Amino acid sequence: MNSGGSIDFHIHLYPPDVIRAHDKIAENEPYFAALASNNVHKWATLEDLLPRMERDNVVRAVVGGFAFRDLGLCRVCNDYIIDCVKRHPDKLDGLCAVPPLARGFDEEITRCADAGLIGVGELFPEGQGIDIADISQTWRFAGAISETGMFALIHTAEPVGHNYVGKGNVGPREAAAFCMNHPDARVVFAHLGGGLWLYELMPEMKLYLSNAMYDLAALPWLYGADVLRMIEAGGLAGKFLFGTDYPILDSERYDKMLSFSGVSSETLESFRRGNATRILNVQKR
Repeated sequence: MNSGGSIDFHIHLYPPDVIRAHDKIAENEPYFAALASNNVHKWATLEDLLPRMERDNVVRAVVGGFAFRDLGLCRVCNDYIIDCVKRHPDKLDGLCAVPPLARGFDEEITRCADAGLIGVGELFPEGQGIDIADISQTWRFAGAISETGMFALIHTAEPVGHNYVGKGNVGPREAAAFCMNHPDARVVFAHLGGGLWLYELMPEMKLYLSNAMYDLAALPWLYGADVLRMIEAGGLAGKFLFGTDYPILDSERYDKMLSFSGVSSETLESFRRGNATRILNVQKR
């Protein structure tokens, strides 16, 4: 099913100090508190991830921490991710977390870029109190990632369907506005972009969203396998990245959906490895 191995583009790792102090941290971080107390939440460290990668034939992983409101807590996560990547450069690429409205966030992005991290995310707009559709709130952030050659991974969700902890209020409209406001900023919208990809079937939106990609994180909780055939039929298979949202989910359920989706072997290759390889190769130039 997965003989060539996958690149998992959406993984969260937590510093042991954050795990130990999570109850205390939650007192001042309401979004983190809601997620950490949810019955589907799980913790993972580097030592948890490595055997899971071996088991599931994940040949490379893009890892990030948690995007807190507090820049100091983000730095703690970023230091941990930097260390993980330095210890396993053959297996890992790293993302940094910042609160995009906090004083000094741009210096932290630069610090992390200089340390070898390749992107910023997964950002939580609702949890971090930023309206990504408002150019007055996002222009500094978009400029910082463009100047450092990074991309942004941003949490998005469908504006319809069932509610769940952490769903947030950022969907296709807000995500599209970010792309239109910042055409030079490269961005990956998590969780299939909250359905934004469908609008790429409109010629003008395909142009406006030329700087956007999407990941498949949380796919088994959100859609049936038919959505993968729709993506392929719409000519958008080259814009989707395999990502599990580990440790909340791992590869097994994705493997089943991908295997039984009916998409071509070329599309499966694009989802599992090809698209991610293309991005990672650009980042390393």
